[in-house]
Amino acid sequence: MLTLLAYAVLGIFTLGFLRRIWIYARVPAPLVIPTTPAPVTKMGVVFRLFKEVAFFESLFKGDKLAWVGGYAFHGALAVVLIRHARYFCDPLPAFFAHIQIAGILAGIVMVGGLGFLFLRRLLIDRVRYISSPSDYLMLILLLGIGITGLAMTFQFRPDIVAIKEVMSNLFSMSSASLPLASIGDVIFIIHLTLVGLLLVIFPFSKLMHAGGIFFSPTRYQVDNPREVRHVNPWAGKK
Repeated sequence: MLTLLAYAVLGIFTLGFLRRIWIYARVPAPLVIPTTPAPVTKMGVVFRLFKEVAFFESLFKGDKLAWVGGYAFHGALAVVLIRHARYFCDPLPAFFAHIQIAGILAGIVMVGGLGFLFLRRLLIDRVRYISSPSDYLMLILLLGIGITGLAMTFQFRPDIVAIKEVMSNLFSMSSASLPLASIGDVIFIIHLTLVGLLLVIFPFSKLMHAGGIFFSPTRYQVDNPREVRHVNPWAGKK
């Protein structure tokens, strides 16, 4: 049952993500609307997208507080995900022994960044005004994942050997059952459930900015209207 549920969640996430990317790719761009100052060459566009993905350049220019919380969360999340490979790989590459402490610190930074973003939405009037219930839901869900992860790290230790066995069985499509021998095991089940819920919601939420950034006309267009004529995608169609 667990194996089927895990693959159903993965299928919903994968198909939903690909469907949204397909929709983004099909949306026509009738106007040249890159946000200025904009690059005038394709390599400039590539560099601009790189700065957006790697450094959140436009967010930094627009809202320094949001940039601090967002960059702390995303950067720490990347380290946390790398550290989580220890639950799936056996044997582990040698370098994983050197990132365990960094991964734990990153988990604390991740939760701190999320908490900062949550308080920002609550305390700043203009941000609270444009926030929807789904914005709070995403932050609460991510906070729940981070807090349960830290709880297992510092206080309620689950059966790591049993967890690795469960993950190995899921990858091999074998039957798997979750351990229930301690409070840590229960927290792990809550943690895993929240991750599954996040994956199901992801393709249908604002979290799709992870893929949508590459399809934003304000970012991917070259600012060359004098050199190249931009033809409306539906020009001449009846």
